[in-house]
Amino acid sequence: MKYVAPRWLPGGQLQTIWPALYSRRVFGPRPVYRRERWDTPDGDFVDVDFLLEEGATAPAALRPLLVVFHGLEGSSRSHYCEAFADWARERGWACALPHFRGCSGEINRAPRAYHSGDHAEIGWMLQRLRASHQGPLVAVGVSLGGNALLRWAAEVGEDAARSADAVAAVCSPIDLAAGGHAIGRGFNRQVYTRMFMRTLVPKALRKLAQHPGLFDRQALMAARDLYAFDNVFTAPLHGFRNTEDYWRRASAKPLLHHIRVPALVVNARNDPFVPAASLPLPHEVRNGFVTLWQPPHGGHVGFAHGRLPGHVRAMPDAVGGWLAEHAGAGTRASAQSPHG
Repeated sequence: MKYVAPRWLPGGQLQTIWPALYSRRVFGPRPVYRRERWDTPDGDFVDVDFLLEEGATAPAALRPLLVVFHGLEGSSRSHYCEAFADWARERGWACALPHFRGCSGEINRAPRAYHSGDHAEIGWMLQRLRASHQGPLVAVGVSLGGNALLRWAAEVGEDAARSADAVAAVCSPIDLAAGGHAIGRGFNRQVYTRMFMRTLVPKALRKLAQHPGLFDRQALMAARDLYAFDNVFTAPLHGFRNTEDYWRRASAKPLLHHIRVPALVVNARNDPFVPAASLPLPHEVRNGFVTLWQPPHGGHVGFAHGRLPGHVRAMPDAVGGWLAEHAGAGTRASAQSPHG
């Protein structure tokens, strides 16, 4: 696999921001989804969007299925989710896009939300999808979703193959402390932290209205970065002592050597959110299941390609092709982008 950034788009910041706002997402019609609401074992719900494709030649249950887990405050309409859905549509694959709790446009019911190490939720979703699907099943997680997906694969070891044939994590902060500190400094703090806090804080307040006394409202309103937000909200609501405990216990990097299913870990070395120094080295993985792809450029879930304004299919083409090959379904997918 190879990625070379366009000459007109230099630097990790531009390679992050421009693709999300302006680059082309799809090469066919914008994805149309059918939504299912699933009741969770703890009495809550999650919403799962399935790609609608007219004229498919085989039932969805028999075709290869691509499962896409979104990132922090993402959804099935995030630019990378639509690009992966477009990749699946182009190849005649089925595609499912689960939403983490509270991310589908409606606040969830339980006194919890979602977090970077939510491997039990990932496992439950994949098991349910696997139970209704007969063809190959592969999964990709982007940013937060990728860390959670790798945590699941490491947590269950050889049992992962019961639910997924191969997995991939794209631009995931698998060392959460390194990523958390990086996004809390300088330009990142002024732009990305503010962007995330604009949606995280109101959602947390709605959760507090549902469950009075769940956390300290005054402390939440004083939070100015993700470290403080996680300390008040994410960590205590999901069984962690504090932010440091959450970042340490939820990180996938220390557990990569436990993975026993083909896994691709993609990180651009100029990702503003994920310091290159925190990325795993081959000797740290110590098994034959994990493939590291660390191109020098790409930004955070950017990977724009082609002439201005570019498109964001290069990364889904490469990652989807790798997943297809490792799931025994590679005859209809290529590891190189067909779009220039």
